[in-house]
Amino acid sequence: MTTKLEKLEAAVRDVLGDRALQISVALGEVTVVLAPADYLQAMRDLRDSASTCFEELIDLCGVDYSTYGDGAWDGVRFAVVSHLLSVTLNWRLRVRTFAADDEMPVVPSLMDVWTSANWYEREAFDLFGILFDGHNDLRRILTDYGFIGHPFRKDFPMTGYVEMRYDAEQKRVVYQPVTIESRENTPRVIREESYGAK
Repeated sequence: MTTKLEKLEAAVRDVLGDRALQISVALGEVTVVLAPADYLQAMRDLRDSASTCFEELIDLCGVDYSTYGDGAWDGVRFAVVSHLLSVTLNWRLRVRTFAADDEMPVVPSLMDVWTSANWYEREAFDLFGILFDGHNDLRRILTDYGFIGHPFRKDFPMTGYVEMRYDAEQKRVVYQPVTIESRENTPRVIREESYGAK
């Protein structure tokens, strides 16, 4: 008897053919890896094919693999991971594509395929610096417009580079270098010997 995941894997293989660099089934999910050059058309095909019918993009995020596996990762640094949903066929699919260039990570935008990609791609751009070719409004969405860098990159400093505060004398928001000193916090349960005693 064929399981639902086996049917999904076979349908995805049938739709994508050689464009699927890898298809794996793990932890109750099917994951397919696509080359950036095939990404946009493959996603259209997964949406339009009656055998897969992925009507919805329910999530899209960036990933920085630079420290993956305690630095053992030997591949391309940045990836975009999308999660697709077929309400009609009641199944989900994870799609991963890697940006070819670590210095300027670019992948095609899915805005023309699913409009829900808009804010997801803006978030991946803002936090990871991944550019989406064809996105018509790629600007920061979570950090301030004057923010420098991309805070979810593994090489971004934990305290950031600048802090923003309101200066009452100047009557405006000012930016200044970070002044936070590192400190070690000890949880109260360790610090207080009588914690929880009656």
